[in-house]
Amino acid sequence: MACRSIRRMVITILVGTACAASVTLDAATDERCVAEPPADPGRRAPSVDVPPYEATPCDPQALSSPRPETTPEVTALPDRWRIASMIGVRTNLLDPYHGNNWLKGDRPAFGEDWFVSLSAVSDTVIEPRRFATPVGVPVTDRPGSLDLIGDGGQLFMIENLALDVVLYQGDTVFRPPEYEFRFTPVLSYSVTEAEERGVLKADPTAPTTRREGVVGMQALYVDKHLRNVSARYDFDSLRIGIQPFTADFRGFLFQDSALGVRWFGNRHNNRLQWNLAWFRRLEKDTASGLNNVLKLGAGAVRNDDVVIANSFVQDFPVAGFTSEAVLAHNRNREGGEQQYDDHGVLQRPAAIGLERGRDYRVTYLGYNGDGHFGRTNLSVSGYFVFGNETRGLFSERPDQVRAFFGAAEVSRDYDWVRARLSVLYASGDTDPYDERATGYDAIFENPLFAGADTSFWIRESVPLIGGGRVALSGRNGVLNSLRSSKDFGQSNFTNPGLILIGGGADLDLTPTLRASVNLNGLWFADSASVEAARSQGSIGRDIGLDVSAALTWRPLAIQNIVLRLSAAVLAPGSGYRALFGDETQFSILANAVLTY
Repeated sequence: MACRSIRRMVITILVGTACAASVTLDAATDERCVAEPPADPGRRAPSVDVPPYEATPCDPQALSSPRPETTPEVTALPDRWRIASMIGVRTNLLDPYHGNNWLKGDRPAFGEDWFVSLSAVSDTVIEPRRFATPVGVPVTDRPGSLDLIGDGGQLFMIENLALDVVLYQGDTVFRPPEYEFRFTPVLSYSVTEAEERGVLKADPTAPTTRREGVVGMQALYVDKHLRNVSARYDFDSLRIGIQPFTADFRGFLFQDSALGVRWFGNRHNNRLQWNLAWFRRLEKDTASGLNNVLKLGAGAVRNDDVVIANSFVQDFPVAGFTSEAVLAHNRNREGGEQQYDDHGVLQRPAAIGLERGRDYRVTYLGYNGDGHFGRTNLSVSGYFVFGNETRGLFSERPDQVRAFFGAAEVSRDYDWVRARLSVLYASGDTDPYDERATGYDAIFENPLFAGADTSFWIRESVPLIGGGRVALSGRNGVLNSLRSSKDFGQSNFTNPGLILIGGGADLDLTPTLRASVNLNGLWFADSASVEAARSQGSIGRDIGLDVSAALTWRPLAIQNIVLRLSAAVLAPGSGYRALFGDETQFSILANAVLTY
């Protein structure tokens, strides 16, 4: 009996010791391993909520939470630039990436929160090109060329040096600055050589080489942060002065640096962005297209008003896609003016049709979208323009403007290749002598579409020979607007319109080298207005085939050094041959962009 009692006592002691060890282990690992859910507490009041149980994966090697007495004391610094000074980072004004550089806004330039950001961009272009060139009226240096079309060979070289100086106040890590002052002058020098006289300047006795320098003013404004409207810094701001503005994603309607007032902001954690702006366009330098600082004054501001309201909604209608609504009004009152450019060419009124000045008021309603649906990228744009003009291009009667525009670009990524398809339609005028103008024209376009300035048709200005000294399509523009120029001329809604169907691909050969190819078919939507301008019937709608290719190299894999070489050829179609002959047109572009 005594042995049994002793045996039971030993077993009880061993079991108790094991239980105690188990409890000690559980207490030591309570934040690392919970293998079993807690026991049901039994009956409870209905008002007591029991949180759902979540099992924690068991990790015996995990560390437990530190005890409060072992946590070090940390003193927060009021700003980030003091940390750089404390750890010994030295100032290097010539290096934009390393060092505590006050020229790049790494630390205040003066005061507690006044910063300076200085950038410099050198943009060099060398461009041999050839397109149809009129020599019928001016003289020529080439025997046998005194005909409608001469030698269209040209060499264009330009160097633009842009300095961007920004002074702003405020802690800009999470919120917009309180004040921003921006000053962006551009120094430009260009040389152009042509084979024919009367091309570079209206005076046929002028040399065939032209050298020009100009100082442009692309930004000169003040920006005031009006208020924050949420804890996440949704805001309202006001900007006054010469400022760049783009009305839509691809620059189809209006992309310019103009004098204006802009009220803008965002809402709902930046998902909703909006602009309400009024601009008055400025006269440009003829060679560079910059705002000419030498003309600042009464003669520099055009009587051409643009009012734009737009709103962007992110993740609508699906996540990853942004929708934009646009309402724009353009009132032009330059019908009583005569304006010549720096080369002596009449720009307003345009030298086409009746060559009479006109005023117009037009309103644009538009929708734009950009984003992706899964792996498929989509960019769309559509505009309807309506209004009136005091007289038509070929008629003294007032015209009612009714025209529309649509464009879409679809692309898809396959590893290192992005393939894309582009479609564009701009309505043309079917009867230039009636009281309806149905040819679509933009306010000031600069499209990033279908190859952009790699394309011959978009990059080059093709003159309408024999129909007046106007361009069939303007430089850095896709529309067949029959304007004297995009920089100086008025919008023209009596034009042949355009149909573009194209394909292309971007190939990332290496992380620093990209190749691009584009193939675009071009047609007039309606050739009636071109036939009226040329007094020529039976002009076909086929403009031709635009083929282009480009190589872009970023040797540092960043945007500070970008080198690009591109070439484009236009194989004429029946409509182009009827206007300019069957000679193949081309342009070559070598471009170097260096940024500090």
